[in-house]
Amino acid sequence: MSSNPVAETVASLMPRARAELTELVAFKSVADFDQFPRSESEGAARWVADALTAEGFQDVALLDTPDGTQSVYGYLRGPEGARTVLLYAHYDVQPPLDEAAWTTPPFELTERDGRWYGRGAADCKGGVIMHLLALRALKANGGVPVHVKVIAEGSEEMGTGGLERYAEEHPELLEADTIVIGDAGNFRVGLPTVTATLRGMTLLRVQIDTLAGNLHSGQFGGAAPDALAALIRVLDSLRAEDGTTTVEGLAPESRWEGLQYDEEQFRKDAKVLDGVELIGSGTVADRIWARPAVTVLGIDCPPVVGATPSVQASARALVSLRVPPGVDAAEATKLLQAHLETHTPWGARVRTEQIGQGQAFAADTTSPAYAAMAEAMAVAYPGQEMQYAGQGGSIPLCNTLAALYPHAEILLIGLSEPEAQIHAVNESVSPQELERLSVTEALFLRNYAAS
Repeated sequence: MSSNPVAETVASLMPRARAELTELVAFKSVADFDQFPRSESEGAARWVADALTAEGFQDVALLDTPDGTQSVYGYLRGPEGARTVLLYAHYDVQPPLDEAAWTTPPFELTERDGRWYGRGAADCKGGVIMHLLALRALKANGGVPVHVKVIAEGSEEMGTGGLERYAEEHPELLEADTIVIGDAGNFRVGLPTVTATLRGMTLLRVQIDTLAGNLHSGQFGGAAPDALAALIRVLDSLRAEDGTTTVEGLAPESRWEGLQYDEEQFRKDAKVLDGVELIGSGTVADRIWARPAVTVLGIDCPPVVGATPSVQASARALVSLRVPPGVDAAEATKLLQAHLETHTPWGARVRTEQIGQGQAFAADTTSPAYAAMAEAMAVAYPGQEMQYAGQGGSIPLCNTLAALYPHAEILLIGLSEPEAQIHAVNESVSPQELERLSVTEALFLRNYAAS
């Protein structure tokens, strides 16, 4: 990184950043209170609130959102007449999955091979630290040249929409000229990237019932309708032979025109086993950024260990559908429900329940904020130009903010590059990326104020 005072300040702050990320990662802040204590999320929220207060933020508040979680808000006043920038991150995290599969404990930040490992290190507690580093660097080098609002969400990973509904009920709270969502990531380490599109999502629970109760498979099997077998047939109908998602009414052939994703590199990033084929057709970028994609997230059925010789009376699954920009998530939900109901065999009873939903997002990359970001990235990543990529994941808040503040420019950056393995075991963050993106954000705020 070329030498400049902002970069030098961020570099000097990195030991503090690691210590703070260690503290924040230690909170088991999964917003699923059936599995994890509410106190862990509340502790993480207080940590963020205290950090904002220590940096001179005013009006710091723990916002009780309608889904029963807390988001953290703070306001830092800038020069008179300055623009307002909203910085977003979330402090809630995905469950650690199989803790025994982690090389080191998921809620203990651990350095290994030049990376910092821990649940939320990249997604998105690292984003909270990135915002703090950028603001500290500016305060040490002439001051923060814009008004800054920070919002740290408490249930982004659950998709329960608490912050979206709160923002709709208090539309003045998050209003800004530009919004920086710190929950995306570079296309790969060292390649500065803004995320221009996000797929939307819908989440459905489907339950199939066929019998009043389980039956002996020897006595009744072969004629008694098996609910688990019916569910398997329904789920299989969601994909074509090559794995392409085939929800009736959703177009499966959209194209991605921007940055492309080399297939061999994708296999490496996704850790696809030798000899196993990728699914779908078209380019990798088409498949993960521009087309619908269904995933079965879980099935309730008897485990193999302890299973009895029974015909199952009931079975259910959790199904996720990602939808590209241009597709209304509510309409996609209806299409998915209709597909599941139409393909349920044998007259079995089927029920669907919507668990979560978020709209897709597409940014205006011609705005002045994007020019200011490109200039900042060119300094933080010498010799590299800013790239535009899509992201297969969803950040439902983006569309809520775009609808509430149609004049606002929205940019997505962050620490979730492929090596981070967010949502998987052994999630990690590159400290070099944390450093460079903190410099990027600081320079962006300075450039934007001057534009």
